[in-house]
Amino acid sequence: MHGCGNDYIYVNAMQYPISNPSAAAIAWSDRHKGIGSDGLVLIDLSPVPEADYSMRIFNADGSEAMMCGNASRCIGKYLYEKTHPWPLPVMEGNGYQETKIRLLTKSGIKTLYLHIIEGIVESVTVDMGEPVLEDENLFLPSRAASLHTPLPHREGQGGGSALFVSMGNPHYVIFTDNVDQVGETGRVLEQHPAFPQRCNIEFAQPTPDGIRVRVWERGSGITQACGTGACATAVAACLTGRASRESDIIMDGGTLHIEWRESDNHVYMTGPAEFVFDGETEYT
Repeated sequence: MHGCGNDYIYVNAMQYPISNPSAAAIAWSDRHKGIGSDGLVLIDLSPVPEADYSMRIFNADGSEAMMCGNASRCIGKYLYEKTHPWPLPVMEGNGYQETKIRLLTKSGIKTLYLHIIEGIVESVTVDMGEPVLEDENLFLPSRAASLHTPLPHREGQGGGSALFVSMGNPHYVIFTDNVDQVGETGRVLEQHPAFPQRCNIEFAQPTPDGIRVRVWERGSGITQACGTGACATAVAACLTGRASRESDIIMDGGTLHIEWRESDNHVYMTGPAEFVFDGETEYT
C-alpha cells in the first residue's frame, strides 16, 4: 500500500507473525532483489485496552521507526476494507460514513477517522497529537551550531530558516528555495551529532498553492512523502509566519492537508491511502 507514494509492505501479524521483522524489512524492501518498499509495517491487535489495534514500522535499513502518518492511514483502509465483519461502530457524516480506530504506535495512541463512501475508504484523518519543539532525547541545541543551515533559538523563530519539530519522531524543517538538495544535504544532516537518534530532514518552499516539500527519511532515504514530516513542516511554517494553521503540503507523491488546531493544540493530517497489490512470499 502507499500514502502519497510513501510505500510500505504490510503484514497482518494477527494471521502471520514475523519473528525477525528487521531482517524481513531489509530483504523485502530492496527494490531490485526484494519486493521493493520504504519499509515493513506489522498490523496487530493492541496489547492494551485503550487502543483497538497496533502498528510496528521497520525502515528499509531494518531500524524501527516510532511513527508514520502515511502508514497509519493505510492501516485504517486495510482494516476497514479487509476485516469482515467490521467490529467498530460506523456513523453518518456529511455525505459519507465515518468510523474511528485507536491505533497504538511507538509514539503513543493515534486516533484515525476513516471517511467512507460506498464501502470504500476515500481518505483518512489522523489525530497526530501535539507537536514538541524541545526534546533532548531527539535534539541537542548545543550541537546545532555546526548544522549546514542555522537553527534559530525559540525566541527567534519568526525569522528563522530552520526549525526542529517532533511529531513523536524527530524532524528538522529547512525553508529554502532549493528543495532538490534533499539527497546531498539530507544524507549528511540525518547523521548530524545534534540528533542523538538521527533525524528526518524536510526541505520546504512556500508557494501560492501550498508548501512544496521534499523529504529525507532516516533509515529510508528520499521518499515520495512523509506524513509526520508534512505535520512538522506545517507547524514550522505556522511558527515562522509562513503559513496559517491550515496548510496543503505538496510532496513528491501527492498532497496532504494539515490542520494545527488552536482548540486542542493537536495536529490533524488528512490524505489518501491506496492498495497496490497483495501476494505471497517465502519467509525464513
